[in-house]
Amino acid sequence: MAAFIVFTRERTHDTGELAIYADKAPAGLAGHPIAIRAMYGRHEVIEGPDVEGVAILEFPTFEAAKAWYENPIYSEARKHRLKGGDYRAVIVEST
Repeated sequence: MAAFIVFTRERTHDTGELAIYADKAPAGLAGHPIAIRAMYGRHEVIEGPDVEGVAILEFPTFEAAKAWYENPIYSEARKHRLKGGDYRAVIVEST
């Protein structure tokens, strides 16, 4: 069953750290079955607090999503994303 990771960036603190993340993160995609469904495009918050951006990644299973998120290459890149801004992320399985 497909699963999605949904990232929301609530606030940017350090654009330099986000640039490092943007440089390192693509290497963490290698070998993982991932489809990018949305990447910080036009959005409108219709409920809840405002966000700066949203990314949605699709994986074939919940386990595949977790494996990508926890892989060592992405984990190293993630440190820079978290230094660069306030984010929320959730893995959700489709029905």
